[in-house]
Amino acid sequence: MTAANETSPHSEAAESASETAPAEGTTSHDIPLPAGLAKPMAEDWDPAPLMPHPASRAGTPSAGAATFARNRAALSAAFGGQLVVIPAGPLKVRSNDTDYGFRAWSAFTWLTGETVEGAVLVLAPSGAGPESGHTAALYVREYEGPGTPGYFTNRVHGALWVGNVPTVADTEAVLGLTTRPLSELGRDLEAHRGRPAVAPRGIDPAVDALLPDAEAGQLAQVIDELRMVKDDWEVSQLQAACDATARGFADVAAELPAVLASGGRRGERWLEGTFWRRARYEGNEVGYSSIVGAGQHATTLHWWRNDGDLADGQLLLADMGVEVDSLFTADVTRTMPVNGAWTDTQRKLYSAVLEAQETAIAEVKAGADFLAAHRAAMWVLADHLHSWGILPVTADVSCATDVEAPGAGLHRRYTLHGVSHMLGIDVHDCAAAREENYFSGRLGAGYVLTVEPGLYFQPNDRSVPPEWRGIGIRIEDDILVTDGAPVNLSGALPRQPDEITAWMREAQSRPARP
Repeated sequence: MTAANETSPHSEAAESASETAPAEGTTSHDIPLPAGLAKPMAEDWDPAPLMPHPASRAGTPSAGAATFARNRAALSAAFGGQLVVIPAGPLKVRSNDTDYGFRAWSAFTWLTGETVEGAVLVLAPSGAGPESGHTAALYVREYEGPGTPGYFTNRVHGALWVGNVPTVADTEAVLGLTTRPLSELGRDLEAHRGRPAVAPRGIDPAVDALLPDAEAGQLAQVIDELRMVKDDWEVSQLQAACDATARGFADVAAELPAVLASGGRRGERWLEGTFWRRARYEGNEVGYSSIVGAGQHATTLHWWRNDGDLADGQLLLADMGVEVDSLFTADVTRTMPVNGAWTDTQRKLYSAVLEAQETAIAEVKAGADFLAAHRAAMWVLADHLHSWGILPVTADVSCATDVEAPGAGLHRRYTLHGVSHMLGIDVHDCAAAREENYFSGRLGAGYVLTVEPGLYFQPNDRSVPPEWRGIGIRIEDDILVTDGAPVNLSGALPRQPDEITAWMREAQSRPARP
């Protein structure tokens, strides 16, 4: 049985279910509800079992509550005197009457710690002036419970169908944030009619309808620039995501012999599922669609089909990350020989990418410009390509800052992409930040970014030796910027060629386990 989309407001259905059929929340394939069933089905129930809030830790407030309060205070300071409304978003249809698994809008969770669908954060100004501050309130949906017809008719928000949810009071206690029923949102917003309002458009149609005159303005930009610096708790979430990701990579390595022994058919899809199991076991989901590319599929940057076979002698490029329950995600890539042994060509090319990555990571420091790591990695790769006779110009020429100079950029045929992006509660974090504060800006302590150089030799590229064609290599780690040396949050996964094959053997010697 699967959840269906709600077809009418549940408050109205509670009044009419005993009189009409089909019942609220039902679809064409459901058995019609007898008119006389609603009343007896609503009687003789004890209260539904309580559902603890996912952020709770043995009944104590969320460990991230101070971070969320800090985030709200920073947003409040940017929009003094204005009503600010931030929705989590609604469910989204996958097909017909089934929905995708819900994932809250990142900015909403960054401000609240909440992850449920339909919830809304309201920052109500305490006064008219820009220094007046705000009072925060979270609005969450109460599911229909025992004693209401919707308890058994509402496929989307009836507790008999989908389970109960934490109470409003429990949510408030865990998150340390005033919490009210979602049914009161419209009335409470009405009290602010006429006041300047800021809200994102298109995240939740219901909020758009309640605030027709609200403007998004610079909201996304402000939030994303605030998100660039991670505090200690946020770094701890990223570290947890990287640690879980490392265990997921070990799960994948452990299954390689069995995949090869079975003929390798659709091995990419099997390994994708293996990592997904780890992500669901230790966190919320994968942070993005996993890339599992064997052989020439590794040369496709966003190989998301993951339907290829595995064969002895290939390299496997796996770009995967666990998103933990707080929605912070890792983003890690490792390239490994599927049979546990490098060929001379594979080792040579891999070692060049590793040298490029290590050189780039050394450039990740507070005060450095964002592109310093990229420039360092590109020079190393261009230098190797020139020494191998692939590039007709030196690294200095190919990496020239004057892109119109003869020979400039020729290495990009084989490197293809930038080396870094911000990482956090989104895999491509802070995307709405201004260019001068991101791409053209300088790094600050507390930033977290990826460093991920690669070499890609397309299977149809006649400019490289035949034995190189169809080889793709990328190495990616998640790096915390500090006032001192960079910290590799994903450093638990080996990168040196011999360490990788030793790690593979060790993973394959252990039975699968949670």
